[in-house]
Amino acid sequence: MTAEPDGPDGAHQRPDGMSDKTVEALGALSKALETTERARGALYAFHQLTGGADRCVGDAVRLLREAGHDEQADLVEREVLGRDVIPGHWTFQIVEAYNRTYYRPFADVEQRLVRELAGGRDHLYEAEMKRARATHAPGRPRDRSGEEG
Repeated sequence: MTAEPDGPDGAHQRPDGMSDKTVEALGALSKALETTERARGALYAFHQLTGGADRCVGDAVRLLREAGHDEQADLVEREVLGRDVIPGHWTFQIVEAYNRTYYRPFADVEQRLVRELAGGRDHLYEAEMKRARATHAPGRPRDRSGEEG
């Protein structure tokens, strides 16, 4: 299994006998995992933004007290500061539960299928799309590392 000129390197060539449907299926699964990675990133952003907001609430409580507004500071402290975002959970617990019950099992299954069906070769669908779509016009900059995007 050698790379064709401007084709996928050996790590991105489908194993002998692998069908187009299998390549397509693994590509769809990889795309779904990539979308899950983005959702996980948004969840971490939610976690960090909520934590930052809670620290600002703490500053507001302190400033209200310094300004002589103890009753209002007590209200904010009692009703908002350190509040669960859902009953019994802070954001870190949501992130942990997501990782444990959804993200890690999904990533493990995707990697297992890549090992079982593609001999551990990732991104076969994308590598074949690169080869099919690449413009070989003179003067077009080519990638310098052997694989583009």
